[in-house]
Amino acid sequence: MGTKQFFKPNLLSMTIASVMATSFTAGAQDAPQPKAERSIEKIEVTATRRVGSVQEIPLNITALNDDVMREQNIGDLEDVARWVPGLTVTDQGGREGSPVIVRGLNTTSSDRGTDAGTVAKYLGEIPLNINLRLTDVERVEVLIGPQGTLYGAGTLGGAIRYMLKEPVMDFTEGEISGDLFTLAHSDDVGGEAGFVFNTPIIEDELALRTSINYYDRPGYVDYNYVVREPGVSLPDPDWSDPAAVDANLRQVEDANDEKIFTGRVSLRWAPNDDFNATLNYFYQKSEHGGNSIVQYQSISDLNPISDLIGPYDSAYRYEEPNEVEDQLLSLELNYDLGFAELVSATGFSSYDQIGQRDQTDLLYDIYSGYADFPAFAAFTRDTGEEDVFTQEVRLVSQGLSDWNWIVGAFYNHLESSSDDREYTPGLTEFWWGSPDGQPNIEQDLEYIILSDSKDIERAVFGEVGYQATEDLSLTVGARFYEYDVWSQSGAATPLYTSVPVDSLSDISLSPTRAKDDGNLLKFNASYQLNSDAMVYFTVSEGFRLGGANGLRPCTDEDLASDQQVVCALPEEVSYDPDTTTNYELGLKSTWLRNKFHFNAALFSVDWDDAQIQVTSVNGQEIITGNAGKANSKGVELATRAILSDSLTAYATYAYADAQLTADAPDLFGRGVGALDGDRLPGAAKQQFSMGLSYEQEVFDDKLLIVNYGLTAQSDVVTKVGVREDGEVLPGYGISNLSLKLDAFDWSVTLYANNLFDKYAFTGTRRDKSWANGGRNLPELQRVYGHFLLPPRTVGVKFNYKF
Repeated sequence: MGTKQFFKPNLLSMTIASVMATSFTAGAQDAPQPKAERSIEKIEVTATRRVGSVQEIPLNITALNDDVMREQNIGDLEDVARWVPGLTVTDQGGREGSPVIVRGLNTTSSDRGTDAGTVAKYLGEIPLNINLRLTDVERVEVLIGPQGTLYGAGTLGGAIRYMLKEPVMDFTEGEISGDLFTLAHSDDVGGEAGFVFNTPIIEDELALRTSINYYDRPGYVDYNYVVREPGVSLPDPDWSDPAAVDANLRQVEDANDEKIFTGRVSLRWAPNDDFNATLNYFYQKSEHGGNSIVQYQSISDLNPISDLIGPYDSAYRYEEPNEVEDQLLSLELNYDLGFAELVSATGFSSYDQIGQRDQTDLLYDIYSGYADFPAFAAFTRDTGEEDVFTQEVRLVSQGLSDWNWIVGAFYNHLESSSDDREYTPGLTEFWWGSPDGQPNIEQDLEYIILSDSKDIERAVFGEVGYQATEDLSLTVGARFYEYDVWSQSGAATPLYTSVPVDSLSDISLSPTRAKDDGNLLKFNASYQLNSDAMVYFTVSEGFRLGGANGLRPCTDEDLASDQQVVCALPEEVSYDPDTTTNYELGLKSTWLRNKFHFNAALFSVDWDDAQIQVTSVNGQEIITGNAGKANSKGVELATRAILSDSLTAYATYAYADAQLTADAPDLFGRGVGALDGDRLPGAAKQQFSMGLSYEQEVFDDKLLIVNYGLTAQSDVVTKVGVREDGEVLPGYGISNLSLKLDAFDWSVTLYANNLFDKYAFTGTRRDKSWANGGRNLPELQRVYGHFLLPPRTVGVKFNYKF
């Protein structure tokens, strides 16, 4: 068994940086050592494609290592973002994709959350857009700002790297971990169990590492108004008659539960000092029982159900489960050529998902006549799959020359398809008098849309650095790219057509295409004020792929028809890339013999041709368009200090003022827009975190670690300029507390997250117009609601290493 260090500034003692990057540090070691003068431990990262300390790298990078993630109970990207100034990941409960926002740059309304490629996510060396459950992870590296000259995947705002622990060549080791916890407002108990095993197959040459983990979090939102028998049961019975309510509706308690299974197998081969290869297979399956959305105080007073809904109640008529499966097979090769390191990273990844959601209110909004059917309640079943092949090759110079360089090539081929269907149980019989009155692919299929797409991106990228003087370093970088995007889609409304849709082949698919090329530039200068302080200045450009919306172009016949059609006007067929230009001035400094870190950065980011989500004029399909210009400017600070042999403190602060800098006349579709100066939605202007970590030897040979952390944010607006029934979600703070007893190879931790059980909204589904009479049938509408912050979680974790 290998020896490991056991003590150095631990836990909540993290160098968390933002803009520049203080990195969470921690360090659990295997055996106590004689007390020595404490200092902040260096955390080495590879985000710049070279190994270096966070404090030494003239970029905005934050690193969270394994110890910090364990002891702060950081399990996913939403948790990570609370400690990284400049990064916002809106907690939407797992069922929905959580928006990833950098420095407040976002135009998407909060009811349409997606990161949409603004941040590249990497698993090791391979791009993989997944909210990874953080198990057997060495560290998470977060780079704020465009990174297209360092990484194959071009990004608009930044990059997040999940670095898995590598197979160890010279000893066998294992680890068993467990967690048992309860959530306030939930009747169930949750848990997590993990197992890691590492062993050499051929000592110092070939090693295997495997890990499995299962996470089971109970729900805390009750779906109390689910129809018992779709198409027969009344979704709105006589609410004054308990017997009628019970006969038609059922309760699903703790419906928004979450189950995640994660596993991986890694094989590492290093036959000599110059070459090594790692073959990795990763698998994650996520199952969600429902949304973390509540309609508490969000339903019109005209709706009889408005007085019945409690703070943790959902009013949806159907359960909303979702299942997602992600797989990755990758091969990473490293060869030392002497003058440079050659790296090849090849990845094959796949994504499959199937889900269901209540669609009743959307159909009410399109046609109020659906309400003539007393048992009307509609749902959507959506499926999607995606396959990606990625290849990146790069050379990284080595040696002691004043010159250094990186050059790489990148190829990405993505193919995806989706099949979304809306069902209206019982409506066929109600309209035509028999269940088979209007035969189609499936009974009561009201709407179907099929789509396929293919994206191909090629790029060459690189940087050249020059040590101009002993203290001054200069770097320039460039990226040259081209992409070709093809997509096709077709839709049908079987209940409204005179010709039945008997098979999928009856749905014609219309192809569209978009292609473009361009270049991005970067300049970075850093100056070493002394051995402990550095300033840097960066100008970097980022971009996001344009594409085709997949809707067929409208014909003259479509535009003249009085029937519902789904088609794209000329300006809706495709959309352009959007770009950012990031200006940043930063300081990284170390004081008092490495007992105090202070990092700061000022930034201004210009955003052009911002991609937005709008609805098509014909068919009301959600599509992508371009609109307006925006800017975000602000400051990010991070400090960490060792106050005594036992006490460590840290704090971070970020301020980002993000707003439009030009009018966006069609931002919300249908000619409704926003104005220059309007605040951008989705991210708080101010973010703050602070923590204290106290460590003390107890029982002669054990370590007691007490951690307290506070993360807070100011208010968030849900739509640009709070227009079009947008709203302001109040800010909030969350306290976390943990006590850990660490004894050589085992540890036990008692923890409480959201210690004071803060009740707060993190986002919305739809907007207030769905509840205030601006939509059809406000007395029946239930779709508008708020995503809810998880309640207090109290648990105990254990870990055993062998």
